[in-house]
Amino acid sequence: MSVEQRPGPVRFGVLGCADIAWRRTLPAMRAEPSIEIRAVASRDLTKAERFTGSFGGAAVKGYAELLKRDDVDAVYIPLPAALHTEWVERALLAGKHVLAEKPLTTRSPETARLFDLASERGCLLLENMMFLHHPQHRHVDELVSGGAIGELRSFESTFTIPPRPPEDPRYLPDVGGGSLVDIGVYPLRAALRFLGARLRLVGGALRVERARGAVVGGSVLLSDPAGVTAQLHFGMEHSYCSAYEVRGSSGRLRLDRAFTPPPDHRPTLRVERQDGAEEITLPAGDQFANIVAAFATAVLSGDGDVARDLAAQNADSLRQAELVDAIRDGSEYAYTS
Repeated sequence: MSVEQRPGPVRFGVLGCADIAWRRTLPAMRAEPSIEIRAVASRDLTKAERFTGSFGGAAVKGYAELLKRDDVDAVYIPLPAALHTEWVERALLAGKHVLAEKPLTTRSPETARLFDLASERGCLLLENMMFLHHPQHRHVDELVSGGAIGELRSFESTFTIPPRPPEDPRYLPDVGGGSLVDIGVYPLRAALRFLGARLRLVGGALRVERARGAVVGGSVLLSDPAGVTAQLHFGMEHSYCSAYEVRGSSGRLRLDRAFTPPPDHRPTLRVERQDGAEEITLPAGDQFANIVAAFATAVLSGDGDVARDLAAQNADSLRQAELVDAIRDGSEYAYTS
């Protein structure tokens, strides 16, 4: 049974007290008029109370207890990656719309099954690929489609971060999934956005920390049927980098802070051509505010342009999951001490 559409606001429950929820998503939800935070659940009630003290709502002990609440229309799930499948499924079966942190799941058959279940239940399910909702990428589209760099030849992207604390779930492959599913999906999704869903794996190399078995970094090469390539780099044992470069027959375009720009950051596009270079400063944008507003609009309006746009994003989420499987199964592995 699906959730009945209401005039608003969308009443949200939150499953888990992750750092990303505290720093970025819940502040955006609190500021969005079409969203009301009704409850926050944790296995540790003290953690839930800390969140509700700042963002409102009732503190709930246990995720299952939150899903029983009649005053919750939708849930936000920022749990570790390996827990997503179970709790997304349970939320959909409870008749809740779901906004889940990336990756939606760690295997593509699970992703496909959950999208099918959401459709059956009449619920909206969206993977929180928040960077797609920053307006800077539309400016890149306009320049590329307008011929600023000629015909598209290749795409290159890097997302790397310094080592995390030892207890970080990303170092536990059975919990956080490793850097491929947590970090590598950003440049992978950007490649899908600009080059399309027909990308296929050519080859890859993944670095694995031998002691804990987690993928800590890697590089992959993808290609579309026309030979346009995507070279992607990711990892969590590096200096910080969040960027992509689109290369064409007569120039190239580079965007830094591509995936994690602060809300007040004014992006700079650097365009280099045969006859010189220019830098274009763009307006700031809050990608977290944009995605939670889009999700709420889709829940409240049902059909419409926003809902169709999110459905297209879901198709890319499934293709992304399929490519992650291909990279995991088709890459060469190197083990670090």
